[in-house]
Amino acid sequence: MFKNVISSEQELRALMGEANPRSIDKETTYLTEECIRFIQKAPFMLLATSGKRGRCDVAPKGDPAGFVRVLDEKHLVIPDRPGNKRFDGLRNILENPHIGMIFLVPGRQETLRVNGRAWITQDADLLDTMLVQGKRPWFALGVEVEECFLHCAKALVRSHLWETETWPDLATVPTGAELLRSAPKIDMPLEELAASLAEGVRNRLY
Repeated sequence: MFKNVISSEQELRALMGEANPRSIDKETTYLTEECIRFIQKAPFMLLATSGKRGRCDVAPKGDPAGFVRVLDEKHLVIPDRPGNKRFDGLRNILENPHIGMIFLVPGRQETLRVNGRAWITQDADLLDTMLVQGKRPWFALGVEVEECFLHCAKALVRSHLWETETWPDLATVPTGAELLRSAPKIDMPLEELAASLAEGVRNRLY
């Protein structure tokens, strides 16, 4: 299906050239004070994992800004709130602890990338500091930072992500219920699916 496939870094370099030295020098093996401040203002992040056979998963994580606890320049903690219990990313972490994270702050075009190793923890002292609506997470991900760096603004500028006037008419975008209903094994009526999704958001956020 795909033709003229690039299969080596040499081909990529011949096409695109060498990286700007600053894009290499920006990387640290720890969280700088500015990176910590960015994480403390981020209400949303993306968590990428990969299993031992290469099966990948990217999961959105969100809560009030600062929900990811920074313990020190090398360690942070991500609460795990109620979800669909598929455990795609968690199973990956049990097989392969290496993870990637992207932190987003609304209105800020740049994002922060953090890579490291993760463990699933039930440390009560940590979980007790992550209460929301009086409820603590069942567990959390403890992360040891290995790489940290700014990701430039180009992707968010190109997408106009934060510019509400460019957002699509949601009537033209499939709803969650419609996306579920498109799966061949799902035969629940659309209205019941929509009601079930709304009930979950209303009563099972925490």
